[in-house]
Amino acid sequence: MKRTILLLLIVLSTGLLRTVRAQDVAVKTNLLYDALLNVNAGVEVGLAPRWTLDVSADMNLWTVGDRKWKHWLLQPEARYWFCDRFAGHFVGAHLLGGQYNAGNIHNSLNFLGTDFSVLTDHRYQGWAVGAGLAYGYSWIIDRHWNIEAEIGLGWVYTRYDVYPCANCGTKVASDKAHNYVGPTKAAINLIYTF
Repeated sequence: MKRTILLLLIVLSTGLLRTVRAQDVAVKTNLLYDALLNVNAGVEVGLAPRWTLDVSADMNLWTVGDRKWKHWLLQPEARYWFCDRFAGHFVGAHLLGGQYNAGNIHNSLNFLGTDFSVLTDHRYQGWAVGAGLAYGYSWIIDRHWNIEAEIGLGWVYTRYDVYPCANCGTKVASDKAHNYVGPTKAAINLIYTF
């Protein structure tokens, strides 16, 4: 009886170790967001041989000088891998949601119908939700490490209040809305797979 139980435990533990080696989970950081001082992390979990669920989050709580670019963002994404998961080409569908408080960011950017230059003279505080589609590729570096590049396009709906300066408390406009269509995701991820 003891030998049977011992043999059963060995078989079960071997099966569990084999599952761990199949790379079912990955943790990641977006190096592009890191360069912008955005604290970020992601976890990707295997759901099926070619399907994974990636959940990424980032936040920026810093005020640099008189510039304010505070936000948090959560972005879940379902991915379909054309070969094995965590390797090669993939496509994804993602959602996003978060809050922001940004102002005194000097720029003259006008992109796809959205005028970001308004951040030069005013502060915007609000929330955003959206959805998009993405394409990416993951390069295997060694047994546990990957580098992944991804770009996503989609739609974002945002509601916000407008303030006259980065540190002012008096509203200029309240409960404004805007629809944005364009890039919703850009990533160069450093990944560790389990």
